[in-house]
Amino acid sequence: MVKLKKYNGFLKLFVIFLTLFFIFSCSQNYNLTKIEGKQLPVTEKDSQTPEIENFIKPYRDHINKDLDNVLAYCPETLDKSTGKWQTSIGNLMADICLQKGNQVFKTREKKDIDLCFLNHGGIRAILPKGNVTTRTAFEIMPFENKLVVLALKGDQILEMTDYIIKEKKPHPLAGMTFTISKENTAKNIQIQGKPLDTNKTYYVATNDYLANGGDSMNFFLKAVQKYDLNYKLRNVLIDYFKDVDTIPVPKDIRITEE
Repeated sequence: MVKLKKYNGFLKLFVIFLTLFFIFSCSQNYNLTKIEGKQLPVTEKDSQTPEIENFIKPYRDHINKDLDNVLAYCPETLDKSTGKWQTSIGNLMADICLQKGNQVFKTREKKDIDLCFLNHGGIRAILPKGNVTTRTAFEIMPFENKLVVLALKGDQILEMTDYIIKEKKPHPLAGMTFTISKENTAKNIQIQGKPLDTNKTYYVATNDYLANGGDSMNFFLKAVQKYDLNYKLRNVLIDYFKDVDTIPVPKDIRITEE
């Protein structure tokens, strides 16, 4: 009993001491004078846990096998850095989206896609010469963007050409050609080989990011109708690669200058 009283007394004194310590500490003013840090390297070896590594290895091997499955052959390297108004990889991507997207759109809506317009920045890797794999498609299109079709009036097509001229970037384009005049305006606009009709409604394939006004493509926001094909651009590429043996390299000129 005596020991318990002594313990309780000691405990009360300790609590009082802590309380006074924190009160005193909180009443002081402190100023930050220096921040120090050091780099802690994390290597692949250091981060591995044998049990976890053994567990995930079969899944990783299975995924890598699928990704490295050869789908087609590319006769030359295609990239987005060569070309003022167009690039071979950009034209190819637009051609692919127009072709594969039209198969879905025509089946569902009984209509044809007239043209395809994508963004230069959406191409994230080259298409190297040699074997083309599923991994290639993931590297070119790592995002989850989907293919959509927008119904645009002829006036919005004119806004599209104005955008292309103003941006001075080789945005992927298929199904349409035009000439940039000395006045920096579009002329001789042809869609599917026919002159632009400003009173007509055209069906334009693009990705869902641009369809929502991405990259300041505000003309897409004026669409009179929108069709979501529920078809990821990456899968569009993969399906196309599976369909062909050797990938064709587009050589036609779609935008010219006077």
